[in-house]
This record gives sequence, structure tokens and C-alpha cells, in this order.
Amino acid sequence: MMHGEVLKALFPLLDAKDLASSMQVCKQWRDTARDDYFWKCLCAKRWPSICKNPSSSPPMTYHKLYLTFSKRIQRRTLLPPRLSFDDLEFFIDIWAEDVIIFSEAIQGPVLKTKIPLEEGMPNLLRFHLQGSDYRMTIPVNPRFDVRLGQSVSVSVLVGRKDSNKIAQIVKKSVFDYIDRSAHRALAFDYLDFSPLHPFISGVRSWVSLLFTEEGNDSLLNVFGVQLDFCDAANSEDEVLWLLDMLDWK
Repeated sequence: MMHGEVLKALFPLLDAKDLASSMQVCKQWRDTARDDYFWKCLCAKRWPSICKNPSSSPPMTYHKLYLTFSKRIQRRTLLPPRLSFDDLEFFIDIWAEDVIIFSEAIQGPVLKTKIPLEEGMPNLLRFHLQGSDYRMTIPVNPRFDVRLGQSVSVSVLVGRKDSNKIAQIVKKSVFDYIDRSAHRALAFDYLDFSPLHPFISGVRSWVSLLFTEEGNDSLLNVFGVQLDFCDAANSEDEVLWLLDMLDWK
């Protein structure tokens, strides 16, 4: 059997990685491995339906078809966001029942700071504050107390100085989940996006109250507030792009 015939008998038995590697051996191997029949065999294993009709063929070669759609798409690098935290101001209001217990207008750059770790802080809380997830955090000073069983709710608006517009992040959502082992109370709401982005939905904004229990099981001493969009955005640039797409009024 001639060398070329051996290759034609062998190549249909290879997987895509080995077939692609064989193209690096020499010119003869490369020219033989480019035969679309071998790649059709691979496509037939991956997508059998595309090879069922012998009278039609895909609008590209089977080689290109396989290389284009079989590999995982790498995460694309974001373009620089049009917003910066210097352009933003956040308005956070927290109620216990109907009484306001926290109300602050916070400049964007302040949310980028970290809460310092204190001596004696519980390990799980310390791990959360040092985690890699992108969360915007502000210390609460003076601290405030929340009694277990109280209905505590939060609203968050964000304003942008470059256009004098405001968008809603959280519409008076209740902190209805308290994780005492992680020392966090959680509330969330779904973001409202601009009509220019009709296919984006289901992205949540999360607000966390960070607390300690100073020897009183029924009283939560709140020392920090966190805001994050970790469902969809986990870096500063991703958060800024997400905020830019909100329904600004």
C-alpha cells in the first residue's frame, strides 16, 4: 500500500486534535489531512444531522465548520467602559419597619474601598471580605442595630454626573434571608435595563448587611453595606458596563 493510501486509511480513525496535529508533520500529511472527507467524518460524530442529507452541504467546508463550532469560545476582553466610578453617586436608604435607619449619598469611588479586617472578626466573615468576587462595600459609621423579626428593607438609586440622569438598582426590597453563620443579611432586586438592550433580563442586584452579634442573639449590629451584581458582573469594568445599560431617566 502506498504511503498516501496508508494516511487515507488512518486519518478517519483520528480525533480532531490528532488530525489537526498531523497537519504539522509535513506538507504531504498537511495536504492529505485537509481533505474535507476526514472533517466530515468528525462533523458526523459531533452533529449527525448536518451530514444526513447527501444532496446538501453546509455553507462552509466541514474543516471550517468543525474548527469554528467545536471549540469553546474564549471570554472576550471588554472594551474600556464609558462610565467610571467618578461619574456615579449612589443613594442608599434602609428602613426598619417604616423608620429610616440608614440614609446616605455615596460617591462612586468610596464604594471601591475595602472594609478593614478587625481583630476577632469571625473566620467566615473574614473570608467573605477577602474573597475574589467584586463587591462594592461601605463601612457604616456610626453602626446601627437591627432586631431579629423586624422587617428591614432597602432601596438603591444611582445617579450619573455626566448626564444628570438617575437609574434604579433596588426598589425597596426586604432583607428576607439572614445567614447568621456568614454574618450577612441579603436583599435583592432585578435590574431594569434600557429598551436599547431588550434581550438582557434576569440580572439581580444584591445588597448585604454585614453584622456582628455582640453577645445578644436577638440583635444584629450592622457595620457595613455591600452592593454587588455577581450574577453577571465580577470586575470593575463589568460592573460599569452593566450600570451603563440601565434604564436611565
